[in-house]
Amino acid sequence: MAASFLLAVLPPPELATRLQAFRAAHHLQDAAAVPHLTVKARSGLSPGLEWQQTLRAVVARHAPLPATLGGPRLFGNGTALYVQARSPAAVALHVALLDALRERQDRVRFFGYEGPGLTLHLSLALQRRGVALPDVLRAAQTEFADLEGHPLGFTADAVTLMHKPGPGGFYAPLESWPLLAGAQVAGAQAGRPARPPAPQ
Repeated sequence: MAASFLLAVLPPPELATRLQAFRAAHHLQDAAAVPHLTVKARSGLSPGLEWQQTLRAVVARHAPLPATLGGPRLFGNGTALYVQARSPAAVALHVALLDALRERQDRVRFFGYEGPGLTLHLSLALQRRGVALPDVLRAAQTEFADLEGHPLGFTADAVTLMHKPGPGGFYAPLESWPLLAGAQVAGAQAGRPARPPAPQ
């Protein structure tokens, strides 16, 4: 598989540090190495980046995203261990991004889990040979018991474009796209109306 891209919200730095420390302690090495909450998976995001300007414009028009992160769970099909996430605003942005891609591509195909019923989540570990996710789940439930009782609330003011170079790699931040409030501030500081950045 060639290089791939996705759009995500990054969790608060303090939680990201805790998640990465947990992964290191349990020798977890997979594409979820940088904690992130996906708002648009790689489907429809071709390596040529011709969609970039369109989706940047969608992000720049969308308000910041309130979200909460809760306790760890395992998907029913056993493919991933994740931290629960809730954000109706992020789901709304996800749907807006899908709509924008449909408008510019006649036959774009999305993953079956994408759409209004998207289950937001922050992957902690992915299914891999030699990794017993049920065991890792039990350890995560102990480590992150505080999130189970008191979900962590935060508001994202940007969406991050993330890039994975190919098989065996992981998604890493490439650039940050400000949401509406951040775009307005950037525009005001520049002495001109806010607008989406030009594509790289």
